[in-house]
Amino acid sequence: MDKYLYLAMNGAAQAMLAQQNNANNLANISTVGFKATLDHFQSDPVSGPGHLDRVYASNQAAGANLNPGAVTTTGRPLDLAISGDGWFAVQGPDGGTAYSRRGDFRIDPAGLLLNGANQIVLGESGPITIPQFESLEIGRDGSISIRAAGQAANTLVGVDRIRLVNPSQEELYRADDGLFRSRNAAELPADASVSVTSGALEASNVNAVDAMVRMIDYARFFEQQVKLMKLASENDAASARLMRMSG
Repeated sequence: MDKYLYLAMNGAAQAMLAQQNNANNLANISTVGFKATLDHFQSDPVSGPGHLDRVYASNQAAGANLNPGAVTTTGRPLDLAISGDGWFAVQGPDGGTAYSRRGDFRIDPAGLLLNGANQIVLGESGPITIPQFESLEIGRDGSISIRAAGQAANTLVGVDRIRLVNPSQEELYRADDGLFRSRNAAELPADASVSVTSGALEASNVNAVDAMVRMIDYARFFEQQVKLMKLASENDAASARLMRMSG
């Protein structure tokens, strides 16, 4: 009976974790460049209370749907969408290098180039700093050029190049902060084959209809596991009564 109960408990725990992932996907349906989290379930032998820990750990390692989102034109020079495969290199909260598809860039008062999540965008040799300018252009290779105040219209000066990388999907994992990182903790090299489109943004790839259907399915699955736990408890109580009567 204990194994029966643990199976139901594990099923309920998995349903709750899957529902959390699904809710996070829905919350980021409007986040630029967001990649939906994928849920997966892992079958393990039932061996006691410690089994729950292994279920949680396996679910935390869930992957992501890396398919590109729809691209919309904005006309804003600092909005960038990666064409095809590739990633922007950004500085994570821990100071290390991370990777994102988010291209809604802006320049802060100190001249630092940031994305919409206030993460520092990295260039060829570190954070990108852009001086005061009259106009700005970003090429398909991520190169940033500006026309300084008082200069002729055809006078463009190169400032830096956004670091664009293109690792295989197996090389990346999604960290707890939502950013992607290299599995071997090494900085990925820039890839000249990655190109960007200026004046456009990649939308989240979360499918709202699919996420809503999943929400209903996970809720029903959780309810089934709770009913199974109640049934296991009732059966256990009935077995105890029979043992007392036979004694």
